[in-house]
Amino acid sequence: MKGSDQLTTTSSIMIRDVPKEDRPRERLLKHGAHHLSNQELIAIMLGSGSRSESVTALAQRILIHFEGIMLLKDATVEELTAIKGIGAAKAVLILSAIEFGRRLHQMKPVERYVIRSPEDGADYVMEELRDLKQEHFICLFLNTKNQVLHRQTIFIGSLNASIVHPREVVRP
Repeated sequence: MKGSDQLTTTSSIMIRDVPKEDRPRERLLKHGAHHLSNQELIAIMLGSGSRSESVTALAQRILIHFEGIMLLKDATVEELTAIKGIGAAKAVLILSAIEFGRRLHQMKPVERYVIRSPEDGADYVMEELRDLKQEHFICLFLNTKNQVLHRQTIFIGSLNASIVHPREVVRP
């Protein structure tokens, strides 16, 4: 009950009514992005709300709809545009920000990664494979110093199996 009262109160407050120093953009400039909540970061991405709803209230509704950011990372344009106040432009902006974050997170250092154990190999590909829905058979090609030269997906299997003939591994 208390949470719904808070949601009603929050949605009736427009961003222009919030003191300037408490607005998400100003807080980011003053304190840095790491001090902002997920709701405030989404509000900054959206830029504006609607005539009847503030951008922070819209951001809060997005988080409630997706039950937080874990499910938001897999959202589609259709799911986002189904939310009142989110059009195609805002949906595309959110999805592009999520993809940009995913790419930054997956970036590998410029120096070559050295694999000394199976755990090193798993660590090298884990972030990229973590959320996939099917088995992927990936080969890591190493030089004589066990540094990764190339990574290639050889086969994409079913939900829980990936059957690969040895010639498919040797060919590349």
